[in-house]
Amino acid sequence: MSSSTDHTKAEGTGVSEGGTSVLETINRPSDLKLLSIEKLQDLAQDIRERIIGTVTSNGGHLASSLGVVELTLALHYVFDTERDLIVWDVGHQSYAHKLLTGRREVFHALRKQGGPSGFPVRSESPYDAFGTGHSSTSISAALGMAIARDRLGENYHIIAFIGDGAMTGGMAQEALSHAGHLNTDLLVILNDNKMSISPNVGALAAHFSRLITAGPYKRYKRDLGSYVKKIVGKRLTRLIQRIEASIKGLITEGGLFQELGFNYIGPVDGHDLPTLITFFSNLKDMKGPILFHCRTQKGRGYVRAEADPCKYHGVNPTTVPAVDVEGEARLPETQAPSVPIPTFTDVFSDALIEAARDEPRIVAITAAMPTGTGLYKFQEHFPGRFFDVSICEQHAVTFAAGLAAREMLPVCAIYSTFLQRGYDQYIHDVCLQNLPVLFAIDRAGLVGEDGPTHLGMFDLTYLRAIPNVTVLAPRDDVDLRAMLHWALKHPGPVAIRYPRSQAPTIGHCEGRDVTHGELLRRGADGTLLAIGPLVGTCLEAAEILNAEGVSMSIGVADARCVKPLDAALLDRIGAAPVITVEENTLLGGFGSAVMEHFEQKGCLGEKRIHRIGLPDTFAQHATRDQQLAGLGLNASGIAASVRALLGQHAPQPAK
Repeated sequence: MSSSTDHTKAEGTGVSEGGTSVLETINRPSDLKLLSIEKLQDLAQDIRERIIGTVTSNGGHLASSLGVVELTLALHYVFDTERDLIVWDVGHQSYAHKLLTGRREVFHALRKQGGPSGFPVRSESPYDAFGTGHSSTSISAALGMAIARDRLGENYHIIAFIGDGAMTGGMAQEALSHAGHLNTDLLVILNDNKMSISPNVGALAAHFSRLITAGPYKRYKRDLGSYVKKIVGKRLTRLIQRIEASIKGLITEGGLFQELGFNYIGPVDGHDLPTLITFFSNLKDMKGPILFHCRTQKGRGYVRAEADPCKYHGVNPTTVPAVDVEGEARLPETQAPSVPIPTFTDVFSDALIEAARDEPRIVAITAAMPTGTGLYKFQEHFPGRFFDVSICEQHAVTFAAGLAAREMLPVCAIYSTFLQRGYDQYIHDVCLQNLPVLFAIDRAGLVGEDGPTHLGMFDLTYLRAIPNVTVLAPRDDVDLRAMLHWALKHPGPVAIRYPRSQAPTIGHCEGRDVTHGELLRRGADGTLLAIGPLVGTCLEAAEILNAEGVSMSIGVADARCVKPLDAALLDRIGAAPVITVEENTLLGGFGSAVMEHFEQKGCLGEKRIHRIGLPDTFAQHATRDQQLAGLGLNASGIAASVRALLGQHAPQPAK
């Protein structure tokens, strides 16, 4: 194979004689077919430069997309993606695909409000065959498409592109088993960037794979199979086929896939364009389910991402320096140092480490997100008490339940959007048995640029519906630390949900009771009853109303405990209107719980209740602040809702 594995950046300038980069000439995938191999390699360099420049400016998934540039080019070069379908898994590998499919001119706005999503979206482009943001879904979706194609009598290729650890998900394994059983035409590309698959077995496997995809071998195997059946019959034919599979399994890595009914090809260098094009050209004519195993380097073309692909998997523009394509940082302007406000994730991580020093039964669990959940710090301090179960949220929850059943204190840290995958296990394996599992639910509420696939807007609704659980929402760093220490002593399941945001201290620090609410500001005309950091936003809204001279007195209360509700706090609020405020869907959320409370007391008809929260729609990608403002959950938006409820008008500026 022609490519080298020790390059720190792609070679070639990507600029034509006329001064235009090759990328600027690509408006649709069919344009690739006009290029030579040399121009395709220049194009790969152009794509990497565009991805690095955009992601270091906007944030996003950097290392994953850099690793699949050649694979993406080869796919669009060989297949007719006007008709053939590619299902991406996970979706953050699709940046090169977006650049090649008509979104080059708007790519600078990637993940920004009104710009392209960071994931495939069916409504965004006809080339995005299936929307995806969570992992391990591609093979299931592609198999469904393949069966639909067969039933409708159509003829086109369907490709599931899976990688970046997604093959570790149980759903992917289930889909492989089903696809092998159905034996329909389906190509699965496994992008192995050393995050999950075993080491290469050498050149023999690559040579063997090249042989079995070539035309002469396929014709020979077909013709020989017919001849053998005539001579020795079906019984001995099956024996010969088993011997062939056993020999192939000895010299390739695909024994598991073969047992599931796939024709395994690989491993192949995923950065060697000529070889990839040859393989894909051969694979187009093969029948049945095929798994094509490619080796890639995550972060290729950007030396920082190559050296630390985990750190540069997903990046924030505020923490990643502007870079050139070689990965050399441009020196920032001199500025005064500042003390950063910790995030809720930081506070959780530090508090858990502090608690674990005194309690050896504490163990931490995550599903392939040690960095995002902050548990990588716990791992450094207590490696024997840290468990990363890969992309298997269902297993993570039941594994935690098993630990709790034997008197351990498991802390299961999972994003809100991903915990949805473990909901059955949450109900049956934890809550039904009333086991002391602590769920640290990160990214609750709006998540900013990651968009609708990562929204944590449903957890209050689905968490509080189940018996035995206590559901807490800290407003700040003090609350979160106190809640974590309380939960580790509680004899049943506890869920603490917190957003992707900073955690400044709100109000006094001493004497807080984290299982009860708190009245922070009295008001005769109504009370904003909030949870989480929106408590601080409500205090700002009350100040806005006060500064405007609006003739109303608005109180602010922190409910703090969503389940069970603090009945005493609700009684203290009095007969004045109550405005509940939450960063969760209004359907079945915190506001609904408050209304249920008053309904059960028989006084709902006497109370004037207004709910502010997330509407019954998926918020699109934007910054978190833009999302909050657009949905009326910033201070000015909440103040406007109070005015509307109480019939007041904002004062007009003097002319």
